[in-house]
Amino acid sequence: MQIQHLESGFAIADAVTPADLDEIARRGFRAVICNRRPGEAEDHPDDRPLKARAAELGLAWRCIPVTPGDYGEADIAAFSQSLDELPAPILAFCRTGKRAVHLWAHARSREAGCDIPALLAAAHAAGHDPQPIREMLKV
Repeated sequence: MQIQHLESGFAIADAVTPADLDEIARRGFRAVICNRRPGEAEDHPDDRPLKARAAELGLAWRCIPVTPGDYGEADIAAFSQSLDELPAPILAFCRTGKRAVHLWAHARSREAGCDIPALLAAAHAAGHDPQPIREMLKV
């Protein structure tokens, strides 16, 4: 599991296992957002084991499952609402971190006064190509 910070109080990671949640809690995260779809890979039949372990550790849990590259308005709104409601710091994850960074970028770009170049730079610093994000946001 590789954790990349995008902004104060928010980070993304690649695939997370129930055992990884112990490290996530140890690092001080208070909430986790799962962007993986049930059954998308053998290592992720569904989020039940993750959700159960998160509860045991006192981590708030949200699941917003999305298909890579297919983020609807409801998905973006749910992600934005999660950023507003969940206790920080928050960790969002999917298989590679790409869906998590894309949903974060969509959500943040809709906020008044969003600094799009800073948003793209944060995605790049976290190891994600900012060009697809730029194209999605039509910047």
